[in-house]
Amino acid sequence: MLSDKVKLTAKDILEKEFKTAVRGYKQEDVDKFLDYIIKDYEAFHQEIEDLQQENIRLKKQLDEASRRQPTQTAGTTNFDILKRLSNLEKHVFGNKLYD
Repeated sequence: MLSDKVKLTAKDILEKEFKTAVRGYKQEDVDKFLDYIIKDYEAFHQEIEDLQQENIRLKKQLDEASRRQPTQTAGTTNFDILKRLSNLEKHVFGNKLYD
């Protein structure tokens, strides 16, 4: 799952503390950039959650559809069925169909 692969949360990013140095970065610029990262991170996380839910829904839908389909006997194809139908018509109606 996602939580096993992702190491940071939006909260981790928000609460990250950086040491200051004499010639360090402006704290305000760092905070603004981290805010952008947090918003993107939350958007990506939500998109992943939505896609996982859609994936589950589509798998269920596929499973239900496959259960509703009539099962054919092994080796029976549409060609086999049409051939049998043609032979049956010949037997029932004789050559009248083909005259």
